[in-house]
Amino acid sequence: MGFFSKFFSKKEETKEVKERTPLTIQVGDIIEYDLADYEVVGKITYRDSHYEWISYQLLGEGKNIWLSAEMDDELELGIYYKIQLPNTNPYPEKLTYQDKTYHMEEQGQADVTGEGRSGSLNGQRISYAEYTDKKESSFISLESWGTEVEASYGYPIQPFEIKIIAGS
Repeated sequence: MGFFSKFFSKKEETKEVKERTPLTIQVGDIIEYDLADYEVVGKITYRDSHYEWISYQLLGEGKNIWLSAEMDDELELGIYYKIQLPNTNPYPEKLTYQDKTYHMEEQGQADVTGEGRSGSLNGQRISYAEYTDKKESSFISLESWGTEVEASYGYPIQPFEIKIIAGS
C-alpha cells in the first residue's frame, strides 16, 4: 500500500460490540425473557454509600417491566412490576399485598443516575425500603421520589432466564 492509499481507501472501521452481562446492559439493548422481547429504554443506577444496584426499564409489546441487577455475594436478578398500594409514607415495618405479608428487610437513601427515559432523574436522592415475604419468593420495593412513593412487586429470576442482545 502506498502513502496515499491510507487516505483514499474506503476501508470502514467496525466497532467491536462487547459481550453484555446483567451488570453492563445498555439502553437500546434487547432482553429476551419469558418468551418475549423487550427493549431497554431506561436505566437507573442507585448508589447507597459503596453499594450499587441497577434497574433497567424494559418495554415490550404493551408491557412495561423492570429488571433489577445487583452483585451481593453473588449476582441477584429480579423482575418488577409497578403496583398501587395505600399510603406507605412513612415506610411501615410490614405491609400486605395480595393476601401476603411482607416485612421490611432494609431501608436507606440512594443517589440516582439515569439514562434513556430515566435521564431526567440524574442527581436525585431518593429514600427506599425493601420488603420480602417469609419464603423470600417475592418482594415489594418502595421508592420515595419527592412527595410520591412508587411501589413495585417483584420476584427473583436466574441469569439463564434472560438473553441479552447488544443494541447497535
